[in-house]
Amino acid sequence: MALSRVCGARAALWGSAVALGPFVTRRLQLGRSGPAWRAPRSSRLHLSPKADVKNLISYVVTKTRAINGTYHRFLGHHFPRFYALYTVFMKGIQMLWADGKKARRIKANMWKHNVKFHQLSYREMEHLRQFRRDATKCLFIGIISIPPFTNYLVFLLMYLFPRQLLVKHFWTPKQQIDFLDIYHSLRKQSHSEIITHLERASALVSDERLRWHLKDLCTKVQNGAHPTAHDILALRECFSTWPLGLNQLQALHMRALSRAMLLTPYLPPALLRWRLKSHTTVIHQLDRALAKLGVGQLTAQEVKSACYLRGLNSTHIADDRCRTWLGEWLQISCSLKAIPGAATRKGHSIHLREHRRLWQDKTNSSNSETGDISWHTQTVGS
Repeated sequence: MALSRVCGARAALWGSAVALGPFVTRRLQLGRSGPAWRAPRSSRLHLSPKADVKNLISYVVTKTRAINGTYHRFLGHHFPRFYALYTVFMKGIQMLWADGKKARRIKANMWKHNVKFHQLSYREMEHLRQFRRDATKCLFIGIISIPPFTNYLVFLLMYLFPRQLLVKHFWTPKQQIDFLDIYHSLRKQSHSEIITHLERASALVSDERLRWHLKDLCTKVQNGAHPTAHDILALRECFSTWPLGLNQLQALHMRALSRAMLLTPYLPPALLRWRLKSHTTVIHQLDRALAKLGVGQLTAQEVKSACYLRGLNSTHIADDRCRTWLGEWLQISCSLKAIPGAATRKGHSIHLREHRRLWQDKTNSSNSETGDISWHTQTVGS
């Protein structure tokens, strides 16, 4: 009996201690702080914080990918047309971002090694040139989106007018072909106007031999003949002085040239002349870099892009024919380095290249059968 009473008293004492546990624990911690009063640590607390963060990030990324895949399947099943546009838009953003990173890397290398634009390789020069045009169009979209609530209108305009407002990264494969055909048709509309200006200016050429040769060449092109590289290079002196020098061209003539090069013609004459100079200088620098690299080193898409930039609608032409055309172009362009007096003045030369007969352009509306005349204004620097 006495033993049971002692055990009961001890149990009551421990029970009261447990009931007053939080208060007693705080009093004890305030009175004696030390390792003996700390709770035992769990084994998880000994893990590295970096490992915990890495595991958390991996978990979030995995869940995000799973949710994103489910969302894509839902859109593809219920809204197929919208999903196609959504896919093109997301891929366009990724490609544009990648182009921006590459352009930034090229510019950083230029600043680090003190390299000029014309000293870059062909692919780097072409990438910077194209990214500048794309960034300009994107900058315009960003500016008109600044006012409040106009971003919704901008999305609608981008959907209705993708050719005018979006860069090629956001075009569907079919749109890329259709839009390039549209741009080339706009470019061809100025060819006859340029020939008219050449015929009028030919009467003002002081050299009788050059005057006759220029009139004869214009007549051949109008009749559908194919001018050779020798015929074109024989006229390069005409475009170094008055009346066909770039500094002496009339405003209407420069606007026609700007439309032929897909440049904005609605600018003052001084800005038109400056844009023609800068644009043709870049093309001439690209030609030199491409001649150094070799046409055979380019991929099929790079060849088609290079031909289209220089005036040939290469979307419906075979790769081998595009390479032949581009090789002939480089032969003419690189020969401009031998222009007399190029060290002391800058001139320009208009190159007439005909892919098919001109009368086929006027009678046949099919893009694969129509011809084109590529007009190239080359600025020859000192």
